[in-house]
Amino acid sequence: MAIVDHQSLPPQPDPADETAPRRRRRAHKALVGLVVCLLLLCAASLAGIWWLQAKVESNIQRLPDAFTGLTDRPAKPTTGSAADAMNILVLGTDTRSDTPTTGAEAPGWKPGQARSDTMLLVHLDGDRRSAAVVSIPRDSWVDIPGHGKGKVNWAYSFGGPRLTVETVEAMTEVRIDHLAVVDWDGFRALTDAIGGVDIDIPETVYDSARDVRWEAGRHHLDGEQALLYVRQRHGLRDGDLDRVARQQAFLRTLLEQTLEQELRKHPDEVLDLLTLFSKHASVDDGWSTFQMARLAASLRNLRTGDISYLTVPTDGTAMVGDQSVVRLDPSRDRDLWRAVREDRMAEWADGNQDLLTPDVVR
Repeated sequence: MAIVDHQSLPPQPDPADETAPRRRRRAHKALVGLVVCLLLLCAASLAGIWWLQAKVESNIQRLPDAFTGLTDRPAKPTTGSAADAMNILVLGTDTRSDTPTTGAEAPGWKPGQARSDTMLLVHLDGDRRSAAVVSIPRDSWVDIPGHGKGKVNWAYSFGGPRLTVETVEAMTEVRIDHLAVVDWDGFRALTDAIGGVDIDIPETVYDSARDVRWEAGRHHLDGEQALLYVRQRHGLRDGDLDRVARQQAFLRTLLEQTLEQELRKHPDEVLDLLTLFSKHASVDDGWSTFQMARLAASLRNLRTGDISYLTVPTDGTAMVGDQSVVRLDPSRDRDLWRAVREDRMAEWADGNQDLLTPDVVR
């Protein structure tokens, strides 16, 4: 039993404890700020331009005609902050390949070969001081132009990147500015390259599809384990919706916990990570490397704490024939997409805290 001396002076606060909150706040400066500094240094010299061309442009794959031939597209705002906002559709594909590929580049993509396993709409505010990452569950039951009703990820299988853009624009009335597709090999390689990520699992769950048991507690995940974690839906109460929440939570942790902390120590590794990412990514052929660098520079004031993560509002799951689907919530969805179109996502997030992804998910 410990003996307490009541006459002793109260312990003095540890100066390190007083500065810890300040260190954490500083650590929440955006990762992109580090990227920006390096990109600006690169852009300032011929050697930097050569590096971008040699290391990024030569690796990254282009999606031809992702927007060509699309009709009745939502109008791009021409005034106010919404005119300067940017909407990027990010897809993760379930393509299987022995070599790094997104399965989306011509002639690699074939109808019926792959579906978009993950779908994110990333909204960057016009002033570049806040952003929102909105997940669209892959089983969302929507109208697919020319194909009737179906799961939103079928669009990629039916018509590749172009039909996927058309489908998302039709359901959201949000104009997509750029498209990026990343394969799961890239996800695994990026996680391993940064030394893994720590994830908290609140209760023990079993993934019957992959025979994996996740014990409650903190786990340090390497690339392969991270892939198992973010792709689980069997054994989770809300299935696909819980999987989406896991993907959101992992992405946030990836940015806040690992990338920021490690790159503050070794900022030179940003260039290596950009090179690695380019080997596993495809982007629309209208998005040049120089434009991507300029976008990174415009995000220099964005902090990770100003990024909202959420899933499009839903009415839960249901069965359509023998298909398990996710039903969207029309009224709340309209408010969300209107906020995106009008560049009011920061305000919308403040008023819809119940829809934001929590720090710890099932």
